[in-house]
Amino acid sequence: MSSPPSDVRSGLTGGEDAPNTTASPPPAYGGRPLTVAVTGAAGVLGERVAARLVASPGVKKVLAVDDRRGEVPGVQWRILDVRDPAVAERLAGVDVVVHLAMDLGMESDPRARSAYNVRGAQTVLTAAAAAGVHRVVLCTSAMVYGALADNEVPLAEDSELRATEEASLVGDLLEIERLARRAPRAHPGLQVTVLRPAVVVGPGVDTVLTRHFEAPRLLVVAGSRPCWQFCHVDDLATALEYAALGLVEGEVTVGCDGWLEQEDVERLSGIRRMELPASLALGTAARLHRLGLTPAPAGDLAYTMYPWVVSGSRLHEAGWRPLYTNEQVLAELLAQVSGKHAVAGRRLGGKEAATSLGAAGATVALVGTAALVRRARKRRRF
Repeated sequence: MSSPPSDVRSGLTGGEDAPNTTASPPPAYGGRPLTVAVTGAAGVLGERVAARLVASPGVKKVLAVDDRRGEVPGVQWRILDVRDPAVAERLAGVDVVVHLAMDLGMESDPRARSAYNVRGAQTVLTAAAAAGVHRVVLCTSAMVYGALADNEVPLAEDSELRATEEASLVGDLLEIERLARRAPRAHPGLQVTVLRPAVVVGPGVDTVLTRHFEAPRLLVVAGSRPCWQFCHVDDLATALEYAALGLVEGEVTVGCDGWLEQEDVERLSGIRRMELPASLALGTAARLHRLGLTPAPAGDLAYTMYPWVVSGSRLHEAGWRPLYTNEQVLAELLAQVSGKHAVAGRRLGGKEAATSLGAAGATVALVGTAALVRRARKRRRF
């Protein structure tokens, strides 16, 4: 597999704001026009994918499936919950399903979120097979590879999935990956393609990794080696179009070319680091999550400590190129989070932010949350 050279970091030699002139040309699809169903079509990513497919010469009809009606013109809406087995009836005559109905909410109840995500994927795969659909496209995350000190940079698509289920949402994604591997064996004739994007950024995208940049200082765990790679939501939408048309198959990674070192991020963002010992950072994060004070478990910190950069080689071989560089996506992310404040994934309000992020901002408030821990413990005694 060919991939961008591992010693090239996106845009650092071409100017931080230089336009990317090698963005993807229209997919070179020569097959018969397809009927494609997009689940979660009223969501941030789903709307973009549905709109691209409506304009794609390789697509004759787009069915938009969601539990609410969105704003995408030119699609036929099917309003229902993707966990409803009746979805099989709505997929009659469909060639490809792009399944994007996922609950990624930071404030969602973890059990309800997992039940929705896993049951939804399972139902869609089963319903697609029953309806005679030829291909299902799923979208998980490059987080499934795990963030480990000994990861290759970049990771190939066929690298081992070494993530644990300690991080938020990763347990759901790993189970969806298992469903994707089993589905073709259980349903011969059904092809499953899985896209694994890097840190997704764009309007309306809110994750623990985007909230990392809402802190007053960038938390760096002593002895770690962060490498940052982003994926703009519009680039992910074009990659999903390639997958829907069958131009890439199997496990597919997607992101900006190259990556940024921690020093690059600090220079470009103007945000200084706060370096903490691993035992303090991980221990405090674990206690805060256990007490229900933050939505992010300690396992999420690994993704800010160690590399999980991906090559995107299969998409590159198919002719796809990202429109955005890592520098451009970081700049957009910083503009989006301007004025917001979060610590360990927990969004802070006005008064709380002023208290926690003023003088205490020098400690990234992660250490300053000891007071919250003490108060929580006192309440438990009564």
